[in-house]
Amino acid sequence: MGRGLLAGKVAVVTGAASGIGAAVVDRFLCEGARVIAVDVADQGPDRPGVLPITGDVADSAAWRRVAEAAREEFGRLDVLHSNASVVVRAPAHELAESDWDRQIAVNLKAAYLAIGACVGLLRDARGAVVLSSSVHAIAGLPSHPAYAAAKGGLVSLGRQLAVEYGPEVRVNTVLPGPILTPAWDGIGQEDRRRSAAGTAAARFGRPEEVAAAVTFLACEESSYVTGACLVVDGGWSAVKDSA
Repeated sequence: MGRGLLAGKVAVVTGAASGIGAAVVDRFLCEGARVIAVDVADQGPDRPGVLPITGDVADSAAWRRVAEAAREEFGRLDVLHSNASVVVRAPAHELAESDWDRQIAVNLKAAYLAIGACVGLLRDARGAVVLSSSVHAIAGLPSHPAYAAAKGGLVSLGRQLAVEYGPEVRVNTVLPGPILTPAWDGIGQEDRRRSAAGTAAARFGRPEEVAAAVTFLACEESSYVTGACLVVDGGWSAVKDSA
C-alpha cells in the first residue's frame, strides 16, 4: 500500500458503486490511496481504506459533505474523479424536459459543484482532477441528445478548469468508448455485437482499462499533462467503413 503510484494520497471517486467508478476505486486502493467513494446506491460492506458516502452528485449539499469528510477524516484531498453518470435514451423531440435536466445535472453540473466544494483542498495538495466524459462528446449517436451535450460540455469544462486553477491543480478528461459495464445490461446482443465490431480492438473495453487511464492522469506520472483529453475506446472513434 505504501509504494503505489498514489501512495499517501486521498481521492474522491463518484459513481463508485459499479462499473468504471468501482474499478477506479479498486485501482486507487491498489496504488496506495485512501478513497472517499460517493454514489446514490448502496456500496456494500465496508472496506479498509474506503469511506463510503451516499449522496446525489447533483446536490450541492452532498458535495459539502464530501469536502468536510476529506478535511475532517483525512486532512487533505489529492485527487477528484468526477465519474457519476446517467443516461435516458430518446430523440430530442421526445425527451422529457425533466430527463434533459437530470442528465445535465448529474453528468455536467456535478463537476462544477465538485470544484466549488473541493478546489481549496485540491489547491493545497497541488492535486489532480479527472473528469469522465465519453466518446459521445466527439461523435453523434441516435437518442442521446442530453447525454452528448453534457459529455461535450465536460470536455470544454476540463480545459477551462485546467486554465483556471493551474498550476496548482491539473485537470484532465477521459473519454471512454464501449466499456462493458452494467449500463449495457438493457442493450440487446445484436447492438452489443455491432458496438464491439465497430472498434479497432474488435471487443468491448473493460472498466479496469479505463481505471488504468484515470490512474495515469491522477498520478505524478502525468505531471506535465493538463487540459488534455485521453480517449479510451479501443479505436472506436478511429474506425470508419466508408470514404
